[in-house]
Amino acid sequence: MATSAAAAAASTLPYLVAAASSSAAARRRGAHRIRASSSASSAAVEGAMDVVAEAELREKGFMGLRKTKLVCTVGPACVGALPALARGGMGVARVNLCHGGRGWHRAVMREVRRLNEEEGFCVSLMVDTEGSQLLVADHGGAASVKAEDGSEWLFTSKGTDESHPFTMHVNFDKFSEDILVGDELVIDGGMATFEVIEKVGNDLRCKCTDPGLLLPRAKLSFWRNGKLVERNFGLPTLSAKDWADIEFGIAEGVDCIALSFVKDANDIKYLKTYLSRKSLEHIKIFAKVESLESLKNLKDIIEASDGVMVARGDLGVQIPLEQIPAIQEAIVDLCRRLNKPVIVASQLLESMVEYPTPTRAEVADVSEAVRQYADAVMLSAESAVGAYPQKALAVLRAASERTESWSREENMQKLLPQHQLAIALPDRISEQICTSAAEMANNLAVDAIFVYTKYGHMASLLSRNRPNPPIFAFTDNANSRKSMNLYWGVIPLQLPLSNNMEDNFNQTIKLMKSKGSVKSGDTVLVVADSDLNRPRAATSVFQSIQVRIVD
Repeated sequence: MATSAAAAAASTLPYLVAAASSSAAARRRGAHRIRASSSASSAAVEGAMDVVAEAELREKGFMGLRKTKLVCTVGPACVGALPALARGGMGVARVNLCHGGRGWHRAVMREVRRLNEEEGFCVSLMVDTEGSQLLVADHGGAASVKAEDGSEWLFTSKGTDESHPFTMHVNFDKFSEDILVGDELVIDGGMATFEVIEKVGNDLRCKCTDPGLLLPRAKLSFWRNGKLVERNFGLPTLSAKDWADIEFGIAEGVDCIALSFVKDANDIKYLKTYLSRKSLEHIKIFAKVESLESLKNLKDIIEASDGVMVARGDLGVQIPLEQIPAIQEAIVDLCRRLNKPVIVASQLLESMVEYPTPTRAEVADVSEAVRQYADAVMLSAESAVGAYPQKALAVLRAASERTESWSREENMQKLLPQHQLAIALPDRISEQICTSAAEMANNLAVDAIFVYTKYGHMASLLSRNRPNPPIFAFTDNANSRKSMNLYWGVIPLQLPLSNNMEDNFNQTIKLMKSKGSVKSGDTVLVVADSDLNRPRAATSVFQSIQVRIVD
């Protein structure tokens, strides 16, 4: 649980929500010389490093490694380009279960697994549930339809009405409940706006007051006197379809689940309990923050989840546009303080759905998310249905790398406030060890940080401090390696480890040398837990910080 200091990070959120609604403990130091040993067989270390990180490291050196992770939504536009996207830096492949069928989803997931197993990538699989999406309207066509100024449209949950040529079919029969004549009906956060001019049973007859495009599966919101009309229909966060999708994802070996339209922490806890009963705790749950209701329960949701996705597209349907930047920054900051990875998503490079280059404003938007130290940035329609998925990923990568370089030059991480997160003494020791290690790494200008971790927790604590050097996290657990794919600045590697830290270090140096990744004279700060097999709930810890110089 977070301390009151960490809780204070959320103090701006109630204001933002209201505005949206209304308009080491000790440091153990040592300098040692390294003598690489042959304790690990060459077979054990082959292919332990992701080929993208390996190539980046050889080309750019330690400080040139990109820290911000890249997520790509897989769709028809890029399914054949998955190998190219993996080479381009995609760390997580997101499959949106709202679209496509089982056969297509299965083919995508198996191709990602093939890339990992046969070509040396380390790409995690994320599935995104549909959720109980209320108020989705469809005009019945495959493309967009223009709503002209003054045109009258019927919004109905029934079949086609020949007397109304302009009809939108809504997916929920009680969609007009509590809606009044004179209310505003807003499509997709402002793509078009209508005024309700008549209620006909459960249907609404509306007049277009702000013309625009109506896309298939458009999202509706209702506003009255400048405020969102909030209604609770009592539907569960996870529908029957979602549970079937989750079972499908489990069978296909997904690494994380993005839970849509989370209302409160109980939604997360319920799913985590379900996975725990199946001994599937390694599957991480990311809460999608995309509604006013989720903002009101933000801190509890973050604490209950394994990570957060800031779904700005759907969030913008319920929040005034001018509030989105401040809310995004507050969420990113709170996630970092609570040690939960955060993905900034939706419309980062929206123009690249159609055009080969982004607008300069879009590049600035990506750079701002990176400057805020978000763990990851995500392509949605740009990679799923866009004409230039590889180019969009290249822009995302280049903008991330340049902003990270600027942040290092400006020493921006010194401005990040640190607050005690842990309560139990063993956890506090781990936290202090990692905070001290990050500070030492920056002050001593070491080339890299090595951490040996069973479950990835020590790596996450180091990442939380956003140190300048890259963090190489060594684990013998395949699931932990995949889960660390979304930690800022962490390069996860899998290889056999023992309780002998000297053997582990010699083994990893041998691996890195064999890849041409380290050379004599490189300085490495090592964070080690002397008993990697110690249960996570153990009452004592034996951890150390060492500075090692490679022979």
